[in-house]
Amino acid sequence: MNEAATSARENRELKRGLKSRHLQMIAIGGAIGTGLFLGSGGTISQAGPGGALLAYAAIGVMVLFVMQSLGEMSTHLPVAGSFHTYGSKYVSPSFGFAMGWNYWFNWAITLAAELVAAGVIMSFWLPDVPSWVWAAIFLILLSGLNFLSAKAFGEGEFWFAAIKVIAVLAFLVLGVLMIVGIIGGESPGMSNWTKGEAPFVGGWVSIISVFMIAGFSFQGTELVGVTAGESANPRRDMPRAIRTVFWRIMLFYIGAIAVIGFLLPYTDPSLLTSANSEDVTASPFTLVFERAGIAVAASVMNAVILTAILSAGNSGLYASTRMLYAMAKEGTAPRLFARLNERGVPVMALLATAVIGLFGFLSEVMGDGGAYTWLINVSGLSGFIVWVGIAWCHFRFRRAYVKQGHDVADLPYRAPLFPVGPIIALIMLVVVIIGQNVQAVVEGRVLEVASAYIGLPAFLLLWLIHRLVTGRRSRTVALDEMDVDGLEITPTTAQDRPGVAGH
Repeated sequence: MNEAATSARENRELKRGLKSRHLQMIAIGGAIGTGLFLGSGGTISQAGPGGALLAYAAIGVMVLFVMQSLGEMSTHLPVAGSFHTYGSKYVSPSFGFAMGWNYWFNWAITLAAELVAAGVIMSFWLPDVPSWVWAAIFLILLSGLNFLSAKAFGEGEFWFAAIKVIAVLAFLVLGVLMIVGIIGGESPGMSNWTKGEAPFVGGWVSIISVFMIAGFSFQGTELVGVTAGESANPRRDMPRAIRTVFWRIMLFYIGAIAVIGFLLPYTDPSLLTSANSEDVTASPFTLVFERAGIAVAASVMNAVILTAILSAGNSGLYASTRMLYAMAKEGTAPRLFARLNERGVPVMALLATAVIGLFGFLSEVMGDGGAYTWLINVSGLSGFIVWVGIAWCHFRFRRAYVKQGHDVADLPYRAPLFPVGPIIALIMLVVVIIGQNVQAVVEGRVLEVASAYIGLPAFLLLWLIHRLVTGRRSRTVALDEMDVDGLEITPTTAQDRPGVAGH
């Protein structure tokens, strides 16, 4: 290869090919998954309809604050590195290093989990086909979408998410018709909200337990921050996505839980089964569709859940690939992963992430499942740690921005409740992280404690190792020394402009 060709390859950048509709669906799709379709029934059986609603509403407000913090930073500095870059610039290089590797590992392992789940879902229709066959097919499909271009990924995710949104809207419409007695027989009225201990079952202990589950359900909304580096017009589209996505997601979750609470009593055994099983026939969505007279409800919901799984895998592969690319660009990962093809796709980072996902899948289907279980547990707290990082980075960024004499009115998007928003988010997230398995701590069940909390020491170990290796270069950045410069993107030429991992 001649010198000019080598130079051209090394100077390639990400392409800004993601449009507003892609960002909207990526953010919505990231939060609608099996946690809603299967896990929502379990939260009602545990805390009652009122307790579940309260827990999901509280988590929803916390996520709103986190997303507003992310929106302010990602419109000011729309880069592929996102949390990794913000952590390095606004806290310390070691914090950014730990944030980046933590997020990459989280989604690489999530990809493995989705491959396992996809095999289980496909066995509903074709029980005689080995699950590894489906894993291979879906891994090739998702890798192919991501290999083509950012736009191809965005289109794939747009339609994956659209199917989920349509399913939830259909559920809400049919549910309301059943609640008022138009279809499905006699209206249950408020009976299921006053039965037994309802609406609040188990008191505050149950509500706090559901609080943790709800937090996991909303994980993925931060994915939109990773797309900022490839958004065609981040200054316009990111705030729009932040503003609208919260209300849409709240509508879907709060609406779905309210419908289930009206139509199914919290004592219904199927609700508890749905939380601890991948049996689609136990899904509260399936039960409601069946009672509305849809004979093929189980098959329809199975297809929707498969779409949710592929959507999560698609988004996870994209997010972890871009994070690995950004870290390589900034020197915190091997330079090999910074290579882009002619379409602006970090192919080596994509292959590395796909291989980790495949390894995780193989450790489940060919081993005893122990290694796979621990991998999943390590990544379990990763999403919450990232949210903590976003809130903390935003708090420090805004303080430094003002201290250095900048006017917040110049920011493309301003989080409206600063500093209250990030502070409340930080407090709630600390409660969520500490409360993962308090019962196991109290009762001294050591293995359960280690399993629930291992993600936290793993993150702190990454932070400490980088700090020890780099020394003073990784000290916490002083507010008056912080680089708070933004990145200018010209809207008229945004689709032709490259994305960058930092500046």
